[in-house]
Amino acid sequence: MRSQPHSSPARPGRGGAVRAVFLDVDGTYADYGVVPPGHAQAVRAVRAAGHKVFLCTGRPTSMLSADLLGAGFDGVVASAGAYVEVAGEVLVDRRFPADLAARTVEVLDANDVVYVLEAQEFLHVPPAAEERFRAIIQEHFDRGVGAGASAILGALRPAGKRTEVPFSKVSVMDSSVPMARLVEEIGDGIAVVENSIADEGRHTGELYQRGISKADGVAAALARLGIAREDSVAAGDGENDLEMIEFAGVGIVIEGASERLLALADRTAAPPRQEGLVAAFAELGLT
Repeated sequence: MRSQPHSSPARPGRGGAVRAVFLDVDGTYADYGVVPPGHAQAVRAVRAAGHKVFLCTGRPTSMLSADLLGAGFDGVVASAGAYVEVAGEVLVDRRFPADLAARTVEVLDANDVVYVLEAQEFLHVPPAAEERFRAIIQEHFDRGVGAGASAILGALRPAGKRTEVPFSKVSVMDSSVPMARLVEEIGDGIAVVENSIADEGRHTGELYQRGISKADGVAAALARLGIAREDSVAAGDGENDLEMIEFAGVGIVIEGASERLLALADRTAAPPRQEGLVAAFAELGLT
């Protein structure tokens, strides 16, 4: 661990500098797609204090609901770093190259995988798998506290010619073979991270272009704003947050995260249902 959680002193921006805060969505800022009131208020307070706040998520922008965006943000890092937007200006929009996209779709279809191609405009699902996909998503979000599934299902579009869809990432919801085998069959250029959308027992994960991470998106946003890396704060709870937490000047990890992620934390915070970011922001002098 870079320092002991909760015991490291708050580190205000150097000389009162503006700081940039990057928040993972699921399991960090929101719970099952629903933002607790305290978190929304805390984001507004951080921005009112003159700092910049971004959502930094594995979701594409097509999956960001009005509730998730309602507090107001200075930009977004989406698709786990493949898309970056600052104050309405798109800085990065990386889609799968045509050859990699074709190989990916071919392997997924050959293995009868339930998957969704994630684009900033819409989510694209194979027509034959749409019913199964909707059932999996609804089952997952029914465990939550609100209608978090609507942001996903509302952006869904059946895609017949999937090789023509310009997508940024792929979410696998149900596969008959392990994710590692899918990656092996697809070949060069692809990587995978596990996710928590589907039930345990299903082979699930997110397929993305190798070499892209949330840290890349954070770096692009900081460069555009002229904010130093050491004046950045990142909060996350999942495996796709590892690079971001390690990169940021201050890394906040949500309690209950993996040991790998906790080992990188400067401090920890309680989960969204306990509005843990409220205390974390106060401790860091952001509000």
